[in-house]
Amino acid sequence: MTKLLQWLLGVSVVGVAWGLLALDLLNLRLPEAYREVVWPMPVYLLVVFGCYSLATVGYRVATFNDCQEAAKELQAQIQEAKLDLQKKGLKF
Repeated sequence: MTKLLQWLLGVSVVGVAWGLLALDLLNLRLPEAYREVVWPMPVYLLVVFGCYSLATVGYRVATFNDCQEAAKELQAQIQEAKLDLQKKGLKF
């Protein structure tokens, strides 16, 4: 199962559960306090997902590995390209 299908399945399950509770299709006769919490639940979940995504991206950026060898190789390729362009008449 691909990651997209996993996410769609999860969102579908949560959406169906929310619909059943918010529209009271199962005649559960929830107290009014519970109904007031159920209605804005998708917005709360969206905010929580956004916070999780932001934290995940921040963590990945903070723990990103530096590749010193690749940086040196890239700098050497840049210098090589500059020399080649200078031979062809381009001035920097």
